[in-house]
Amino acid sequence: MTSPADTEARRPTRSAAFEKRLKQRYAQERRFKLFGLFAIIVSIAILFVLLGNMTINGVGGFQRAELQVPIDFAESGLAGDAASLSQPGAVQTLEMQGLPEIVAFAAEQRMGAAGAEQLSQDAWREVAEDLRADPGMLRGQETFWLPASGDLASGMDGEGSPEMQALAAQLEREGYLEKRFDWGFLTRSDATDPQQVGVWGALKGSILTMIVTLALAFPIGVLSALYLEEYAPKNRWTDIIEVSINNLAAVPSIIFGLLGLAVFLWIFPNMRSAPLVGGMTLALMTMPVIVISGRNAIKAVPPSIRDGALAVGASPVQVVFHHVLPLALPGILTGTIIGMARALGETAPLLLIGMRAFVATPPDGFTSPATVLPVQIFLWSDEIDRGFIERTSAAIIVLLLFLLVMNALAIYLRNKFEKTW
Repeated sequence: MTSPADTEARRPTRSAAFEKRLKQRYAQERRFKLFGLFAIIVSIAILFVLLGNMTINGVGGFQRAELQVPIDFAESGLAGDAASLSQPGAVQTLEMQGLPEIVAFAAEQRMGAAGAEQLSQDAWREVAEDLRADPGMLRGQETFWLPASGDLASGMDGEGSPEMQALAAQLEREGYLEKRFDWGFLTRSDATDPQQVGVWGALKGSILTMIVTLALAFPIGVLSALYLEEYAPKNRWTDIIEVSINNLAAVPSIIFGLLGLAVFLWIFPNMRSAPLVGGMTLALMTMPVIVISGRNAIKAVPPSIRDGALAVGASPVQVVFHHVLPLALPGILTGTIIGMARALGETAPLLLIGMRAFVATPPDGFTSPATVLPVQIFLWSDEIDRGFIERTSAAIIVLLLFLLVMNALAIYLRNKFEKTW
């Protein structure tokens, strides 16, 4: 039998062991906090490096080399007024009246033959569009900043032949050549010259494709989640369906491209690069994510909400659509944000269904030939011209801003419909 003296003798030993274990736990907690803080700092640093690198490279993509060309329309012999220049064929009419030659002559008078040769071949079209917007220019002299050739732009960046670099330096000193912000980059479509390319065609194609994707994936995904959680019997078949949906969410995106190629293009053979087919293909990829997030959000609604609604006389359908769905909607929108963000950045499935075509004009509708921003970025990154490299970085910035706007709208809607109980 242990005496009180023995018990008292053991107490300091047990107390020391306890203090040692307590210090170890505190040390482990401090290390865990430091590791977590270090992970956050590294993540933020990598994010800043990524965004900073894209911003530095992309700033040049929003600019282009332009030549200053003054044109005296009063002595050019061009004829036209607001009514005639507003007609669809006004640009062709100005071409027949000699506008390209007038622009080339004005450039030669200003910069000499060597400088005039480095004016972009389609520069006169921008003059024509300005004349259509303001026919009053025909009555006087106007100064235009027109795109230079790709060779002169490369020489301005210190690349290309020594002769071109010298010519670019000379024109810069004389004030005829400058790097200017290119608003047209946001309004033009694809082109073979990096000085003439724009992202509006691809951006419009992305918008149309996302509309089709959301219109198909969201209602079908939400209704599927409601049926599986509220109405479907719990048996082997529903278990198989649940496993299949989970597996579909993890399937590589290129598989959905093969499915779209085999099914949708077989049904719509004349819409190979249309936003309609692209949206249906991406909807197949997005739908499992919406179904899974929708089921989890519906499960999170407390059973007391259902019981209370049934107790006051609501029908099962009213319980689902008046009580369960509104409370689950914020969680469903969260899953939709994730799914749509993934769909917006996809390239592989759209390449398989033909949305990598050279599209020089923005699509007119859901069935017109189109491309999307990720595919456009992929195509430009494959070009060897340095001008396309800068344009690629600028297009990535536009894609990120588009994604930010889309997510901000979805988050706003999620917070607006969010309710507490």
